[in-house]
Amino acid sequence: MNKKMMSKTWKVIPAAILALSLAACANGGAAKEGTSAKKSNYPDKALTLVAPSGAGGGWDMTARTIAKVLTETKAVSKAITVENKPGGGGAVFMAEYATKDKKDDYKLFVNSPPILINNLKKEGNSPYGYQDTTPLAQLTKDYGAIAVAADSKYNDLKSLLDDLKADPTKFTIAGGSAPGSMDHLVSILPAFKYGIDPKSVKYVSYDGGGEAITALLGGNADVLGTDASSLDQYLKAGKIKVLGVAAPERLGGSLKDVPTMKEQGIDAEFLIWRGIFGPKEMSPEAKSYWDQAIKTMTETKEWAAEMTANNWESDYKNSDDFKAFLAQQNDQLKEMLTALGMQK
Repeated sequence: MNKKMMSKTWKVIPAAILALSLAACANGGAAKEGTSAKKSNYPDKALTLVAPSGAGGGWDMTARTIAKVLTETKAVSKAITVENKPGGGGAVFMAEYATKDKKDDYKLFVNSPPILINNLKKEGNSPYGYQDTTPLAQLTKDYGAIAVAADSKYNDLKSLLDDLKADPTKFTIAGGSAPGSMDHLVSILPAFKYGIDPKSVKYVSYDGGGEAITALLGGNADVLGTDASSLDQYLKAGKIKVLGVAAPERLGGSLKDVPTMKEQGIDAEFLIWRGIFGPKEMSPEAKSYWDQAIKTMTETKEWAAEMTANNWESDYKNSDDFKAFLAQQNDQLKEMLTALGMQK
């Protein structure tokens, strides 16, 4: 090979290497962009948010509020449809969701403590619980409360519990849900923590909190166990007295002067939360998307306005914190259901 040809060859080789290098960079960039594009593609169609109950209840209101604020604030770009799937206090929906929809990133749902209770109690009708989902976020909080009619002789929780302990047969406690459900557990929690056998407490269930309050005001029940936020209008109207709230500290608004159960020497707390869940096998891309979208939503003025309008208290927990809390409450509920003889 003469010098002229060698010179041409050495000029070609670096050019080829440079071309290969540029191609590799281009491919690497394309791969990176492809990965990024894949993440940003979710969601690429309409979404469904399920309220596992009929229209008008707490879950329905929560689902519609979430959909409204996510849309108004453009935290989510795709349309969100709210669907009602009533039956068995959420158990009917869970049976389908935990099996048929366990990989459906486009179907989420709202729930509260019944997702734990239905799975734990003997007659809860659900083999599925929060472990069969991807908990995405806790959104609101409320607390259990014990109330009596305004003309009741009781003005504090301890006096009531002393008499209840002396003779449980003299008292009827009302709640708006079935035995072993949330209102029942709220009702017997202070008694349980006070050393009273919860099985000895006479609990009568009514079809909803409204009917339970009517029973209390009509003299058909002596005590009411329910969520604190539902008592606001009756307390303001002077129709009831709230003897204690199962909260770590006093609540605001009309309940600001009501002592906590702990203040009265009863180590009892019961957090009534509402949260949002995804399918058990949710993709990492979808989970990451919702982590950000829900956090963004809870920081908006629109969300704050809805909290005020619905008399709710915002209490955001991200996916990891929510999952850890659910495990703790699951243990608390299991202990109470065991004491009632109603655990699986």
